[in-house]
Amino acid sequence: MKKFFSKLQVPLQAAAITTIIMEMGSQAQAAEEAAAPALNSGDTAWMLVSTAFVLFMTLPGLALFYGGLVRRKNVLSVLAQCLGIAGLAALLWWAVGYSLSFSGEGKFIGDLGKVFFKGLYGPEGNNIDFSSMLAGVPDSVHAMFQYTFAVITPALIVGAIAERMKFTAVMAFIGGWLFLVYFPFAHMVWGGGWIGGEIGAIDFAGGLVVHMSSGFSALVLALILGPRVGFGKEKMAPHSMVLCMIGTAILWVGWYGFNAGSAGAANGAAGNAFLTTTLAAAIGGFVWAGLEFIIKRQPSVLGFCSGVVGGLVVITPAAGFVDATGAVICGVAAGVVPFFACVYLKKWLGYDDALDTFGVHAIGGTVGTLLTGILAVEFVGGKAGGMELFLKQLYSVGIVAVWSVVATVILAYLVKFTIGLRPTKEQEIEGLDITDHGEEGYNL
Repeated sequence: MKKFFSKLQVPLQAAAITTIIMEMGSQAQAAEEAAAPALNSGDTAWMLVSTAFVLFMTLPGLALFYGGLVRRKNVLSVLAQCLGIAGLAALLWWAVGYSLSFSGEGKFIGDLGKVFFKGLYGPEGNNIDFSSMLAGVPDSVHAMFQYTFAVITPALIVGAIAERMKFTAVMAFIGGWLFLVYFPFAHMVWGGGWIGGEIGAIDFAGGLVVHMSSGFSALVLALILGPRVGFGKEKMAPHSMVLCMIGTAILWVGWYGFNAGSAGAANGAAGNAFLTTTLAAAIGGFVWAGLEFIIKRQPSVLGFCSGVVGGLVVITPAAGFVDATGAVICGVAAGVVPFFACVYLKKWLGYDDALDTFGVHAIGGTVGTLLTGILAVEFVGGKAGGMELFLKQLYSVGIVAVWSVVATVILAYLVKFTIGLRPTKEQEIEGLDITDHGEEGYNL
């Protein structure tokens, strides 16, 4: 009997050891699963909605806003340029743009670690590879949210060069601009690069990355193109303020995805950005139209629309960092500074920024970025405004302005000396809808 139990002891010990090893493996797996970020359905839902909102800003929001402001013979050209940019940006974003913007630790640009959306679906293809920026939200959602920013940013440039740049030239310029301007700034500010990482400047939703980069580029491109045929000699009034107002309203609604979505979650930061965005937009429109009433006794719908967009632009970098009072100040500034830039500075300097992209976006983005350095409240967004932060913001403004101007000069002249920038004088007089697209916006 004793001999029997001694023989039985060996397999029992082996079984006990096996059990212990299995339990240790289960504990390790459980610990690993606990450490991994869990999918947050609420945050994911909000980011999906925000992504749709931001795309809605361009198509049809910006397209209608710009389309209503041009003459009837060029309305389809604006719509086509917005559609073309959406397609071109999607192709480049999938291939290398997302990777260059949000992977790697480069100072000025990312690496190729996520080319062709590599690794987007996780090791088992279950789409739970979370980005470092949005814990709890699938990387696929983050990639698409940021894609919509890569669409609307170059589309803003269309406003400055409307009615006088060939469709092929627009596509060629925008393709190069995404590589030389947008992808680097997205990485430098939001991807851990030079501006956001080393300098420490802050930009909640795109004052630097979106509005200043496109606004300064738009002015330079407009200057290189030259004015429209008949500029300053014939009336070039908007053909449909109804379309412009509808586009403005869509932009306003879509901007909640733009600003509140930049919180990356359905949380208090998103709620604050929603609040500050609403205040700044409404007050910006009211102040702009109020100045028109004071100066010429006629507040225009165009003035309301311009002020609303100006308020949205100015609050963009500040939305998650300022409180309600800061938003009111941003709204007032948006109604005053861009107003004088669009109405008086433009007239004084004589440049043809067709739809005031520079005055609203470059000037407004600059004002908002600098005000963020002053008005940021620590208990709101974790950053306290003051001289130190203001100087960081000022430094970043200079970087974006100079970089955007130099890159635009290089790209514009490259396109000009290869395929050409402008249609012929006869084609421009006839209108780009017919000469570029063989269609008319209205059959009247």
